[in-house]
Amino acid sequence: MEQPKFEIQMLHDRVMIKLEAEAEERRSGSGIVIPATVKLANRLAWGEVCGVGTNVRAVKVGDKVLFNPDDQFEVEVHAQVYLVMRERDLHAVATQETDHGTGLYL
Repeated sequence: MEQPKFEIQMLHDRVMIKLEAEAEERRSGSGIVIPATVKLANRLAWGEVCGVGTNVRAVKVGDKVLFNPDDQFEVEVHAQVYLVMRERDLHAVATQETDHGTGLYL
């Protein structure tokens, strides 16, 4: 007998985020190669919103968001790790349409 499938729905102000794959190495603005093994303190990360709760107002599924990946709750679904956090823990959202952005683009 086939197992029933359950859709995951986020509650309240919770957001589910899929981390963007980090490059093997990075380059500084001046061109210096930074190996993937170097851990930078307090580095924020970009991720894609995969689910939002009913009380989330500023982001939607598919948005790219900036957040601190440390000390967040992780959940694994079908061998993919997602982070679950409150909307207020997000620092920025990358969007094509804005009235009050920074002037920087991804």
